[in-house]
Amino acid sequence: MRISAGIGGKNFRETAEIARREILLWAQNRCGGFLPSEAWRFENFEFLSGGRNSVGIRILRDNIDLWALRADDPDKIVPGRVWTTEVVVGSNQEERPRFSARLLVSTPEQEMGIEPHSPGFIRQIVEKCGLYQRHYDLDLEPSLVSSVEDAHSLIDMLVNSERDLPVFVLTVEDGSVDPNRPMIDAVALARAVLGLAYVVIVPAEYTWPMTEQLGRVRSVFGGAVRSYLPGFNDTAYPFDHRLVLAEQLISEEGKARCSRWLRQIAAIESVRNRRLGRDVLAFAAIRNSSLRAKQEMLAASGASDAEKLAAAEARIAGLEKDVQEERAAQEYFDTEARKAEERANASEAQYRASVYRIQELQERLRVQADTAAEEIELPATWEEFATWCDVKLAGRVAITQVARRNLRAPEFSDIGAAARSLQWLADDYRNGRINGSASDFRDFPLESSLRNAPCGGDEFEFEWQGRRHIADWHIKNGGNTRDPKRCLRIYFAWEPETQQVIVADMPAHRNTALS
Repeated sequence: MRISAGIGGKNFRETAEIARREILLWAQNRCGGFLPSEAWRFENFEFLSGGRNSVGIRILRDNIDLWALRADDPDKIVPGRVWTTEVVVGSNQEERPRFSARLLVSTPEQEMGIEPHSPGFIRQIVEKCGLYQRHYDLDLEPSLVSSVEDAHSLIDMLVNSERDLPVFVLTVEDGSVDPNRPMIDAVALARAVLGLAYVVIVPAEYTWPMTEQLGRVRSVFGGAVRSYLPGFNDTAYPFDHRLVLAEQLISEEGKARCSRWLRQIAAIESVRNRRLGRDVLAFAAIRNSSLRAKQEMLAASGASDAEKLAAAEARIAGLEKDVQEERAAQEYFDTEARKAEERANASEAQYRASVYRIQELQERLRVQADTAAEEIELPATWEEFATWCDVKLAGRVAITQVARRNLRAPEFSDIGAAARSLQWLADDYRNGRINGSASDFRDFPLESSLRNAPCGGDEFEFEWQGRRHIADWHIKNGGNTRDPKRCLRIYFAWEPETQQVIVADMPAHRNTALS
């Protein structure tokens, strides 16, 4: 995650010092010892403590005062996972001091099951000095809309083209015992995304201005939660701004899942919208500048060759570490780019299939006045299975990239059973979910050998179109076999915004901790 903000207060020099001290207090609590006296004088220092290392650098040049800290903290639970926090406080005599921070992680894990949370020193600085982003203050507590005027101010904030942080709008159900209490913990969320997003509570009586001005498809009400990303306006594509309906927040698991997703959105957006070197300064760049200045000073002062060599070796070591970090960052962004390309390709394929499907149905309606259900021809091979789904089930069933890969050459032999299952999801299940509830389909028999059931302990999170979802239902055949030639499993989730079934994986049984 990346955070950038201005530091409040009238005395610029004093507030910069307060911010640095609060950051050092936070670092000392994690370093396993006591930081040296140089640290508390805001001078260059290095503290090594079995991996819990802290390094500080300060550059004073003309009117510029740059202070930076880098702190490493090995994870207490996961071996090999190391958290690195970089913080910079920059100031001059004429402008308010600026603050930036970024949190990185090095880990052997393929995927981390974490709930992002802004570092504790952000809260300390907000309490002591105050932080602001553009025209808006960063606050420990969620904002509360308590009047129609507040509601219109919120709308102005949402459509402000200069806003560069997400706004999480939490509405309250009609008839709630506490008219100011949304379905998820707003205080905990606001503190978790401090510096990454704004959290706003809108009681039921003040949701109508949003609906009136933005329209129902872009609004939020009835206990639902919505994430309004930067760039939103009253003509924005609504599905870019995630909506979590009240029905998804009834259970404790649903509430926790929503909060986790919002935190992930805040962290991801902070990396997308905060450019390194412009909004957030990297510790490596400041360290390299400091080492170069030291080399120049030694050369100008006629220092010995040994001193010059030591300074050069220190700079080379720093540059080598920078190259390693940049390589790791590049690999991360390459992976994200590949994921985005896969999503774009899948979206393009589904779009073309939807256009074809619409044309096909329009032609059918033109030819025959009878609108009875058509007989859909099932795919004959696995090679055509995904395309068949895109065309024949467009707008009702979507398949993730993982499922597409596993459909290329599976061992399961009964293609018809798999296709009929997806057709049932597109018709009976989807219609039932729109008009009823998921419980109506618990242990529901599709055919004599196929039934629909909750995943139970086998449920899992997955990504579709850049969002996290939970596969909590699956279709399975009988026989209690794990033989991939005879065992069918179709794991899926219901997407209430677009009213689609999202197939997370198929046709084989997933290997999980339970299996």
